[in-house]
Amino acid sequence: MRITRLTAVVGAFALAMAAAACGGDDSGSGSASGIVGKASKDKKLVFGVKADQPGLGLQTGGTYTGFDIEIAKIIAKGLGVPESGIEYKTTVSANREPFIQQGQVDLVIATYTINDERKKVVNFGGPYYIAGQDLLVRTDSTIAGPEGLAGKKVCSVSGSTPAKRIQTDYKDASLQQFDSYSKCVQALANKTVDAVTTDDIILAGYAAQDQYAGQFKVVGKKFSDEPYGIGVKKSDSEGCNKINEILKASASDGSYKAAWDNTLGKSGTAAPTLDVTKLTNCS
Repeated sequence: MRITRLTAVVGAFALAMAAAACGGDDSGSGSASGIVGKASKDKKLVFGVKADQPGLGLQTGGTYTGFDIEIAKIIAKGLGVPESGIEYKTTVSANREPFIQQGQVDLVIATYTINDERKKVVNFGGPYYIAGQDLLVRTDSTIAGPEGLAGKKVCSVSGSTPAKRIQTDYKDASLQQFDSYSKCVQALANKTVDAVTTDDIILAGYAAQDQYAGQFKVVGKKFSDEPYGIGVKKSDSEGCNKINEILKASASDGSYKAAWDNTLGKSGTAAPTLDVTKLTNCS
């Protein structure tokens, strides 16, 4: 009887140790479930990107193009993932945090402004570009800046930083919200809104599209700084730090400039300098 009980105790102890060992493998230091571990193991990553922003993230058929897409390729390469291992998943402003938290994507590179509210739920590498909120209006518009929005219909995207700024700082404007900027731009073309607001570089991309040639102008009076970051899970500080390392390398090896020149640079705008001193402190 004693031998039987002793055997049972030893067996239970062995099972407990095995379970603990397995649990340690799953959690580890966080890398096994983060982008560094997944990239190393699977050589695949899912990037959340925009699909309707010319020059930044635009889907044509099954192909995505734009500056954000080129940045995604730089990050993937730095993590050891070939372009064939990249999957792009279309995101809109309102679902970027949920997609990261739910694991539907591994990273989000989608004109994603770093701010304190978002940093409570996701981690950010970057910024890789600093934009500024501006206005897109019809060429005959007299709107010269945000102070001219009183009584005007302004369109932006639900859940976006620009939409929230209109709500809080320019309450005399009438805000129309859609789930994509392309719908806002169409509303501007149809004259159902007076202006579209988001980051200047996004607006410039829309204004440059062939179907809108000569119809719109960017006011050119920025009223914010919008640091674009690369979102990952809140717990993935290792992945966040690795992203910053890759961005630093891209600033010195020419790949960042090439990403710009091959996309937004075609508009004639010179590539910005990536200021690596402003990269985030990953939490």
